[in-house]
Amino acid sequence: MAELHPPEARLDGNPWTPYLFAAPVAIYLILFQFYPLAQEFYLSFTTTDLLTPSDNPFVGLDNYAFLFEAGDLRNVLWITAIYTICCVVFAVGFGLLAALLLDAPFIGRGVARALVTVPWAAPSVAVALVFTWMFNAQYGIFNHALRALSLPFGSENWLDNPLLALPAILFTTVWQIFPFSSVVILAALQGVPQELREAAAIDGADRFSIFKTAVWPTIQPTVFMLVLFVTIWSLRRFDLIWLMTQGGPIGATNTMVIELYRQGFVYRDLGSAAAIGMIGLTVALVVTVIYFKVTLAAERAQGKR
Repeated sequence: MAELHPPEARLDGNPWTPYLFAAPVAIYLILFQFYPLAQEFYLSFTTTDLLTPSDNPFVGLDNYAFLFEAGDLRNVLWITAIYTICCVVFAVGFGLLAALLLDAPFIGRGVARALVTVPWAAPSVAVALVFTWMFNAQYGIFNHALRALSLPFGSENWLDNPLLALPAILFTTVWQIFPFSSVVILAALQGVPQELREAAAIDGADRFSIFKTAVWPTIQPTVFMLVLFVTIWSLRRFDLIWLMTQGGPIGATNTMVIELYRQGFVYRDLGSAAAIGMIGLTVALVVTVIYFKVTLAAERAQGKR
């Protein structure tokens, strides 16, 4: 009978074996992540034209100083913050509500769970075109509904109005991404032990108390991770905004990604575009650090209970 070796004996041999298996991932990250990031970091300190990328004189912090002194970047950051916060609040909030509804037993629940994923599966280009027509002044369904209700807001193009363009973009974005939140949270709800809910109900707890004491502690890590993902996706969303408004009107929907594209490919200023990209990366890193700190604090508070 062959001698059985302990599992750790399989690791004996060439000490370079772990590095060999990790090498493909490391090479991929270096070539397609770290090197482009380092190149962007260097470009942010140069004046580089899109048509002559090899001519990139070093100018130090001039690009960053110009962006902040010009005043446009402050508005861009403000619009980006509003857009990101609203996307997170409404997408995760509606996703949580939809997940709770879909978690309850009712006739046709399977069909409803399938239908709720349709907006997320729809291509962004198609969504942008459809909602652009829906927000149209003459034949858009939103203005038609407002006129039918005799409200004084049904005679203008939403995407051409500086006060309505951003809410229109937010409505479209939340409509498309909230199904992803609902599916992720619904999966987390399936992991909540039924015994906890039943025990809380036997103790006389109402639905809100059951959710607070039995459901929320279980799905909280998933919701927090979802908030991080939606935040980062919102910071870098380009397609919907560009297709519907291109950052207008009058900069009302001009987020950091739109401004980066405009600086790099419209004004052909790769230096300023790279500077905006580094600012956006810094914001994303700050959000990630805050997320981990909040998560760690929540885990410690949960452990003390």
